[in-house]
Amino acid sequence: MKNFKRFILLVCCFAIFGFQESTIDEENPKPEQIKELLNEAEVSINTMNFDKAQEQLDLSLKLSKRINAKSYIALTSTILSRMYHVRHEYDKGITQLDRAMSIQREINDDAGLNYSYVLYSKILTSKKEFDRALNYLVLAEKYYTQQDNREQLGIIALNRAVIYFADNNTKPRALTELRNAEIYLSDSDNQYEKTRLNYFMARAFQYDGNYERAEQSAKKSLEISKAAGYTGMVMYSYNLLSEIAQERGNYASALELLQQGNKIRETIFDVNKEALATEANARLGNSALKSTVDQLTAQQAENERTLKVNKLTTILSVALITILSLLTLSLYKNNNLRARANELLQKKNSELILAKENAEKASLAKAQFLTTITHELRTPLYAVTGLTHLLLEESPTESQKEHLNSLKFSGEYLLSLINNILDLNKLEANKVEIVKTNFDLEKRISDVLIALKNSADDRNTKLHFSYDKDIPAKLIGDPLKVSQILINLIGNSIKFTEDGDIWIAVNKTRQDGKFVSLLFEIKDNGEGIGKEKQKAIFENFTQGSTQINRKFGGTGLGLSIVKNLLSLLNSEIELESDLGKGSTFTFELQFEAETLETKPAEPVSPSKDIVLTNDIMKDKNILIVEDNKINQMITRKILEKNKVICDVADNGTIAIEKVQNNEFDLILMDIHMPGISGIEATIEIRKFNPDIPIIALTAVTLDDNLDEFYMNGFNDIIPKPYKTEEFFHKINKYLAARETTV
Repeated sequence: MKNFKRFILLVCCFAIFGFQESTIDEENPKPEQIKELLNEAEVSINTMNFDKAQEQLDLSLKLSKRINAKSYIALTSTILSRMYHVRHEYDKGITQLDRAMSIQREINDDAGLNYSYVLYSKILTSKKEFDRALNYLVLAEKYYTQQDNREQLGIIALNRAVIYFADNNTKPRALTELRNAEIYLSDSDNQYEKTRLNYFMARAFQYDGNYERAEQSAKKSLEISKAAGYTGMVMYSYNLLSEIAQERGNYASALELLQQGNKIRETIFDVNKEALATEANARLGNSALKSTVDQLTAQQAENERTLKVNKLTTILSVALITILSLLTLSLYKNNNLRARANELLQKKNSELILAKENAEKASLAKAQFLTTITHELRTPLYAVTGLTHLLLEESPTESQKEHLNSLKFSGEYLLSLINNILDLNKLEANKVEIVKTNFDLEKRISDVLIALKNSADDRNTKLHFSYDKDIPAKLIGDPLKVSQILINLIGNSIKFTEDGDIWIAVNKTRQDGKFVSLLFEIKDNGEGIGKEKQKAIFENFTQGSTQINRKFGGTGLGLSIVKNLLSLLNSEIELESDLGKGSTFTFELQFEAETLETKPAEPVSPSKDIVLTNDIMKDKNILIVEDNKINQMITRKILEKNKVICDVADNGTIAIEKVQNNEFDLILMDIHMPGISGIEATIEIRKFNPDIPIIALTAVTLDDNLDEFYMNGFNDIIPKPYKTEEFFHKINKYLAARETTV
């Protein structure tokens, strides 16, 4: 009867749950429904139901995009990164967090951003990057202290204890943080964090040799985990209890608890047990027990043999001895086969691990090489472009101006090549983000054609542009990536078309509500591409033939970048071409037509009502911190032409002294310098001058480290070599903002 009542109750619960899910109007969802869906996804992650969690997160993202709820779009990425963290896919988790934090900064979502900081710290802890993990906890702690959020402060204390516990030198500090976490979480309903708290309290007591308290905390962790269905924590709690029992000399109990933990492990994971044990040990410090498993097994086997001997003395017969002998022989053969199979599997597993390590080393070496070579190329290229800019402003003769323009073109071409290589590397590493904004597509394409007109004129090639008038005037999408795709495709057509024509056409194919699909076509009557080469040209460093490479030059990266960018935008490039007759490239993209409801708010900046002109720089004191003499001279002359009063520091130490003893309106700070770095110098300056604008003027590749630059006190970053317009715009912006606050 009791079972029947429970069954009826469960049926009712599922019926109610199903009804609630079915009431979600996917065309007009409500924010509270999305929030509830995200809460359910977190429960699914805690219970290791990853398939269900993925479905809930996919639906949440779809509904959030439907109502343009950016905070929930970011929160979906944050929770998805948490799932990747539980599954030990740390790099995927970091990629999702970077997306979430980018949106949260854009919309000033402080609550979501600091929640992301805490999760970022947990992932960095799992990757053993403890210093960075602690820095993110410090950022989050400041915010939650202001909000008086005791639960989040407790989670921060718990995560800090986990970091301290990972290092023998800081283990004694872990128990203090755990005590703080216990106080903060005393009134919390967050059962998942409470089971983690009890688990690590048990670990701390075990480390101090207080096995009784350790066992009590571990049992409490097991109790909460079982009640809430946290399968992973149930497994870890059993293993910890087994460890404690073994250290207390209770081997039979230790073996029984270990078997219970392994039984749960086998129901969750259908992969190599040895690899899983290694991962669990790395995350929870559960390696001590492994060395004693054989001892426990031997003890248990000895007990079983004693019982068998007592029974066999009374019931054993010749027939049974014969049968057992045959079975023993069969088992012996099977064990030999298993031993050989295990040996082969271990060998193959070792080879796979070695191959994985070599691949990771090669990938790291590639990234380090690109970072180094980019810096080494950008530094002299800054001198080339900077000096060219200065010479062009000094009224050169027509002949000199022609040579200088050629030099400027060559510098820009080299910079374009460097950027192409870096773009390709970022695309392959899945580090490129889609940034949506409203823009005028027709003007954007016209700007691209104006930029490419000189190249077309040099080839005596005419550009023809056709634009469908039914396309909405304003679209929402990623204009930068659209421009990058068109520059590469049209530039490719110009390169292979001489004394010919290129037609660029954009037509609307369909419109579903506010979503518009557009077909882009770039057609030329140039060299054309043979059928056998049409697929290969979209691969890296590939061109139609060696003869084409010698005749037209180039690296073969443009079309590869186009293919990767379109893939990122959920589209594909199509090609029709005949050798000697020309080529036609087509692709289709979907945009959102701007409406009053979807039009993004105008960004507010400190200098919104101020027109930024170079006049703002007049008589301003700017400190240039740069160890390269040529770069010092170039930056100084560019600024002094606009009546700026410049001072120069050769290194970070001198910069700190000058800022202490002089008044400056702005600092341009290089990063790599002898002695202390630009980052270290900025940290020191911020201790006594938190208000002065500091801009990093550097040749370092910054894409993966932007957060750390801002965390250490920089206001903005200008990568070298720069365009003078961008250089002046950023300086003027901060000078204008400083004037409004003085």
